[in-house]
Formats: sequence, structure tokens, C-alpha cells
Amino acid sequence: QVQLVESGGGLVQAGDSMRLSCGASGRTFTTYNMGWFRQAPGKEREFVAAMIWSGGRTSYSDSVKGRFTISRDNAKNTVYLQMNSLKPEDTAVYYCAAGSGSIILRVGVSDYDYWGQGTQVTVSS
Repeated sequence: QVQLVESGGGLVQAGDSMRLSCGASGRTFTTYNMGWFRQAPGKEREFVAAMIWSGGRTSYSDSVKGRFTISRDNAKNTVYLQMNSLKPEDTAVYYCAAGSGSIILRVGVSDYDYWGQGTQVTVSS
């Protein structure tokens, strides 16, 4: 069992930067691949970024590639999402998720077993 708590959301203007954090407790954090997903009103939850358990490999959706960076600090049991050049279409509830520490870095919602409660990110134009 892993408990995840996101923080760092809020209201920013287009072009600004923001960093989300996700603290994990429970079973060994380092055994899990970690992901960030988001869900805008009226839309399905979608993949944003993921990082393999060892921290050596990442994956990003095309919509955020080059603007967002996922990282993890295993000593602090924390994963981060640095978001730069934010756009109004980035507005959503952002969720942190933990999945099996496979060597395959999966990007589907169903591939992740544990979820945080979400944090709202709003980007004004």
C-alpha cells in the first residue's frame, strides 16, 4: 500500500512556471514507477509524464514534451513535476500515481495502482 499526497497547485498566468510535488508513504517508494496524470472538466484523465522506479527513464505526452519535467528524489520519497511555459489548456486537476516497478514504463491510467487526491492547476490567459 502506498499513500500519495500532491501539493503545489494553484492559479498562474500563461507563460508562468509551477512545480508540483507528490509525497509518498507506505511501502518502499523506490520500487514503484511514478506518473503524473491530469483531468480537465468534462474530459477523461490523461497521461502527462512518468518516470521509471530507478529514475533513469522518462516518458511524456506530446502536449507537454519540452515544457514539463518529471523528477524524483527517492531519499525524500517525493516525485516532482516542473511545469514551464504553462498554457490555458494545461488547466486541470493533476494526479500523482504509483505503479508496479516494471522495466516497461507504462502510460495508461489502468497501469497505475495508487493515486493521490489531486491538485488543481489553473492557467489564466
